[in-house]
Amino acid sequence: PKGTMAFAGKYEFEGDENYDAFVQKIGLPSDKVEMGRNCKIVTEVVQNGNDFTWTQHFPGGRTTTNTFTVGKEADMESFGGKKFQATVKMEDGKLVAEFPNYRHTAEISGGKLVEISTSSGVVYKRTSKKIA
Repeated sequence: PKGTMAFAGKYEFEGDENYDAFVQKIGLPSDKVEMGRNCKIVTEVVQNGNDFTWTQHFPGGRTTTNTFTVGKEADMESFGGKKFQATVKMEDGKLVAEFPNYRHTAEISGGKLVEISTSSGVVYKRTSKKIA
């Protein structure tokens, strides 16, 4: 499949759209809402074929890591820190995962990492620029 190696790299948060509406929709606690607003998250992606290690580094030293293989069920952690199982798929060069209360896609577009989360019609878009 084309573009399978495109994700590897380090990306820094650049901007987002619809953050507040989205976190309200998924029921994120208010302390986490404030913490995540315009948060300079650095996303580090290590990719080996269909195997991914996807790490988010938050300011203050907290990290979240999801390790998965496209097409196989994996243990994951959601936006709000919930643990669950999901199967990540590759559709048209995008990674697609069904989280418990939202659908998440990630793609590389114009050299940037573009992540879109959708919950009950609310679309949250986060863009990160490549730094390494």
